[in-house]
Amino acid sequence: MSLEIKVPTVGESITEVTIAQWFKKEGESVEMDEVICELESDKATFELNAEAAGKLHIIAQEGETLEIGATICEIDTDAAGSSAPAPEKEAPKAEAKESTGPKSTGETKEMIVPTVGESITEVTISSWLKNTGDYVELDEIIAEVDSDKATFELPAEASGILTIIAEEGDTIEIGATICKIEVTEGGAPAKSEAKAASGAAPASQSASQDQTYATGHASPAAAKILAEKGIDPKSVKGTGVDGRITKEDAESAQKSAPAPKAAESKKEDSAPAISVPGERNESRERMSALRKTVAKRLVSVKNETAMLTTFNEVNMKPIMDIRKKYKDSFKEKHEIGLGFMSFFTKAVTMAAKDWPAVNAQIDGNEIVYHDFVDVSIAVSAPKGLMVPVIRNAESMSFDQIEKEVMRLAMKARDGKLTIEEMTGGTFTITNGGIFGSMLSTPIINAPQSAILGMHNIVERPMAVNGQVEILPIMYLALSYDHRIVDGRESVSFLVRVKELLEDPTRLLLGV
Repeated sequence: MSLEIKVPTVGESITEVTIAQWFKKEGESVEMDEVICELESDKATFELNAEAAGKLHIIAQEGETLEIGATICEIDTDAAGSSAPAPEKEAPKAEAKESTGPKSTGETKEMIVPTVGESITEVTISSWLKNTGDYVELDEIIAEVDSDKATFELPAEASGILTIIAEEGDTIEIGATICKIEVTEGGAPAKSEAKAASGAAPASQSASQDQTYATGHASPAAAKILAEKGIDPKSVKGTGVDGRITKEDAESAQKSAPAPKAAESKKEDSAPAISVPGERNESRERMSALRKTVAKRLVSVKNETAMLTTFNEVNMKPIMDIRKKYKDSFKEKHEIGLGFMSFFTKAVTMAAKDWPAVNAQIDGNEIVYHDFVDVSIAVSAPKGLMVPVIRNAESMSFDQIEKEVMRLAMKARDGKLTIEEMTGGTFTITNGGIFGSMLSTPIINAPQSAILGMHNIVERPMAVNGQVEILPIMYLALSYDHRIVDGRESVSFLVRVKELLEDPTRLLLGV
């Protein structure tokens, strides 16, 4: 009986794949679930497993592009088990089991993507800290995975030999298999034994120890970049796992000296184009799970809320004078610098008591009012926008706020924020001024109803008691959801914040 193996569905938007490499040859015997070839799409790389044991008949060759559902090979199941392995090949395995060192228990531990948060349904493999064939210890960190909210470390669930199933860059659902561990006992094997246990390199290939399919092979993203540059992948040295050409390798690759002939041909034209030095390179980068989620939420906020923005200006001189006078003694006592965030956070929490709708949110047909203020602070982290939360900011002192801001900002930049530290929040403050922004209309952080935008401080001529004075002025912007916050409330809230900042003694007296 001949069983047809077809290209499986590998992703919602993927319509075709390319045969990257066959691991088995025409006519060879294959085992059930054995990996027989590797497929590449425009998004990721996938392994194809044999659906039955038997003799392989290859239909699609390496480099061919097939549509989802097309026949890729056939397996003659009648030939299964007809060619029994030679006794000579069994002997080394028996000797290996008798040799000193780790022994396989015969158990294979399948590791699945764990549940990492209530609303998280999928994660992306950020990086593998171990390779296929490596020996891993129980609870050793073997990979990092990204969700749309945070980065998590994945510990090994057993000691043994690792086989990676989901590659770096793959996006997989919660509960999907991410890797397998062949459980061993007796400690870590020698490097050569680990490779033998993983089945990655037969003895006949031991002379070319590091040469695998990945050596010199470009990932899908790298292949596109090299094709756009017109560079042969063979001329690029890969720095990825087993010599694989990564996207970074492709971006840094330069085309070897082209163009005297092109220049000569231009001279032959009747109207030669002007030659301008410089390159016109492009690069493509797949959006991270975090970036895609942020984009989706920002668009939904624009579409689903009645968002308006009101503006005001603040004379920052009183606060700047206080900071200048007390910054040294403040830092000496509290071991933290006195910044602007503590003043703005305190001002917001006090103004929210007078205008509670700004600190509320819509839940179905109800408005939820809070008697506390959990202030979200927008932080620009390497992986994208993070919004950690300062809990019960209304009860915190200046030094407590500054320390919490510093702690959360450092964790965001290191990618170590937890889900709990980023969920909740009743009001958001974002400071575009640190990047030089003069004025902006910040987007509400749903399901909150308002966000305060800080901007840069610029000396401007202002009329004070009939006299022109040069003062440090900051523009403030309050974006709010007009469904629950009326114009009177939003304007009054921002005026209250302005009054508190221009007379900081009110922050201390609570008036």
